[in-house]
Amino acid sequence: MRSPSWSRPRPPPLLLLLLLLLLLLSPWPVWAQVSVTASPSGSPGAPDCPEVCTCVPGGLASCSALSLPAVPAGLSLRLRALLLDHNRVRALPPGAFAGAGGLQRLDLRENGLHSVHVRAFWGLGALQLLDLSANQLEALAPGTFAPLRALRNLSLAGNRLASLEPAALGALPLLRSLSLQDNELAALAPGLLGRLPALDALHLRGNPWGCGCALRPLCAWLRRHPLPASEAETLLCVWPGRLTLSPLTAFSDAAFSHCAQPLALRDLAVVYALGPASFLASLAACLVLGSGLTACRARRRRRCRTATLRPPRPPDPNPDPDPHGSASPADSGSPAAAAQA
Repeated sequence: MRSPSWSRPRPPPLLLLLLLLLLLLSPWPVWAQVSVTASPSGSPGAPDCPEVCTCVPGGLASCSALSLPAVPAGLSLRLRALLLDHNRVRALPPGAFAGAGGLQRLDLRENGLHSVHVRAFWGLGALQLLDLSANQLEALAPGTFAPLRALRNLSLAGNRLASLEPAALGALPLLRSLSLQDNELAALAPGLLGRLPALDALHLRGNPWGCGCALRPLCAWLRRHPLPASEAETLLCVWPGRLTLSPLTAFSDAAFSHCAQPLALRDLAVVYALGPASFLASLAACLVLGSGLTACRARRRRRCRTATLRPPRPPDPNPDPDPHGSASPADSGSPAAAAQA
């Protein structure tokens, strides 16, 4: 008995012809889609990678040590980390990272960077780590880091910053680590640390801190956030006109009792609200008083002019006799008057 053989039914020839026609007439062949999908995303020139950089899966673009004079073009929204360290990027223009809205890590170490436009970091709302260390930054414009609301780590170490205003950092509610070491800071501006509520790691060594009232906010922050002993020992300030050094952690709040207390926010609001109003009120009072004095002087001048222009009345040559017949004091001494008496 012959065993039954199971065979797959063959498709009709008409169906095969239809499939071939669909493949030939399609605008984007299926094999081309497969090849693009299978191409490694880490090769240079990939759609999500700048041409001069090397990218790896996960959104990392490595552009380190390529002597790049500017931020490379072709940044993609899928980038998560961009390494631009050890290049020659001297300045960051407005919108330098346009198109990289998903960037979370940006490394710009050792570029000789000396200028950062106030709108250089616009669009980087997801950035969490920014490294600007070992550059030549001397000042930062107000609002430079304001768009980076998700920033958690910021390094400005190894620059030439002599001052750092609160407006430059802005309000960074998630910032936990700030590195300011090896700069030229003598003090921190009042209100700088108060706008960083999540800050718990502050690196300060290597700065020429000056012992004085300007250190009061920083010393108060250090008492609330003790540093490791190895770092606290290196935080020293120099007294003006002396060669003696003192550790910043040795200053208590009583050491600043002779310093003027800074105004609270409520006091500043009252001053800013009442200052213009009081100025306008005093200006109006001065105008009213001045106009009143001017009017009084004008009246006096008119009276004086009227008195000088009016001619004096001539004396009456025939005075009228007393209607009651009473004698004048001159006539009281006459003989007739005496006889009547």
